[in-house]
Amino acid sequence: MSETRLDQFEAYRQKMNERVMSLDHLGVKRFFNLDTAAYRDGALPSNTKELLGLVASAVLRCNDCIDYHLIQCIDAGWSDEEIVDALNVALVVGGSIVIPHLRHAIETIDLLRERAGNQ
Repeated sequence: MSETRLDQFEAYRQKMNERVMSLDHLGVKRFFNLDTAAYRDGALPSNTKELLGLVASAVLRCNDCIDYHLIQCIDAGWSDEEIVDALNVALVVGGSIVIPHLRHAIETIDLLRERAGNQ
């Protein structure tokens, strides 16, 4: 099996997160902790928060964030239909400029489902 752009993204993200944490900067560490804590169960369950993160990422047009949240959403058990419905909200909120990121998201879903089928 050849390496996909998703495999490259995950390896790069892990490598660079480790490097960022090695800087030992209190403000950076606090922000990373705040980000992690925001997605824990609270008044909303964590799986719903990941779906919200996906929508926000699409509206903000961040493909790395889209990939990250899609990994989390699929791990949380969201179906393709539910994810696409959430991405539709992003499209309506963000407008046509979101279309390239919608394409990216669909490709990522396909890659994740293909990966799951090969495991």
